[in-house]
Amino acid sequence: MVNRLLMGLLALLAFVPLYAQWAGEPFLITFLSRVLIFALAALSLNIILGFGGLVSFGHALYLGLGAYSVGLLAHYQIDNGWLQLLVTVASCAVVGFLTGWVSLRTTGISFIMITLAFAQMFYYLFVSLKQYGGDDGLSISLKSDFGFIHLGSPITLYYAAFVLVALVLWWKQRMIQAPFGLVLQGCRMNEARMKSLGFPTLRYKLSAYVLACVIAGLAGLLYANLTGYTSPAYLNWTISGELIVMVVLGGMGTVAGPLIGTLVLLVCEELLKAWTSHWPIILGPLIVLVVMTARRGLVGYLMRGKSSP
Repeated sequence: MVNRLLMGLLALLAFVPLYAQWAGEPFLITFLSRVLIFALAALSLNIILGFGGLVSFGHALYLGLGAYSVGLLAHYQIDNGWLQLLVTVASCAVVGFLTGWVSLRTTGISFIMITLAFAQMFYYLFVSLKQYGGDDGLSISLKSDFGFIHLGSPITLYYAAFVLVALVLWWKQRMIQAPFGLVLQGCRMNEARMKSLGFPTLRYKLSAYVLACVIAGLAGLLYANLTGYTSPAYLNWTISGELIVMVVLGGMGTVAGPLIGTLVLLVCEELLKAWTSHWPIILGPLIVLVVMTARRGLVGYLMRGKSSP
């Protein structure tokens, strides 16, 4: 049921630009590009949160690093997409490895607070860079150019985000059945037992953490191209909180959950904003209702006691 819904959803998303052009609704492409980009970030968080049981409250750090990798290079008139991609992957991997190596030696609330502390540290670092806009952010006039594709085109950017989301979904479907995914899930259930079986749990968790950071960085690269702007606000803890809500709402530890959760959350937010300026008062209780009545969020309604997709 969930797999069929996911395939149908991806099929619909693949035809959105064609419909938007036919109907003369360019906003639809921009809005769903944002949905796909945040879904990519939520999918990356789900690797460590849903499968590894690691509640990171600083995941927005890597979204921001990806955005600033585009913004800072564009500031110096460098629009080479491959160079921006290299800087994104390298910065997220290095920062993810160093912060993960420290954070993963703790558990529970300590892990949450350390990841939050690292994210806020980088947030205030970028706020202090007045030559790059500081708290006001940095406008991006040059979009990423990969030679055969240019992310300055809204349709190209949309399909780039779509392809990345589809690839991550495909990889996660295989990962949860592979030894790496099984060990990661075993660490979430009982790390002490996994250690007693001889598995280097820290190495597995650190690998998953760095991988999640890099994927979030790719989402940041796309987001900077979508908005034409980057800001320290992209690294703030509120964005990390939104990503957690997307994962929990859709279904932690499921393949399709983050995509469904992101789509539902952002669509509801957009509809409620058009209806009332007090939309959080309505949206908040709805999220609480879903989380309290479904063991695995929205996907939990569809699973009906069956195993995770």
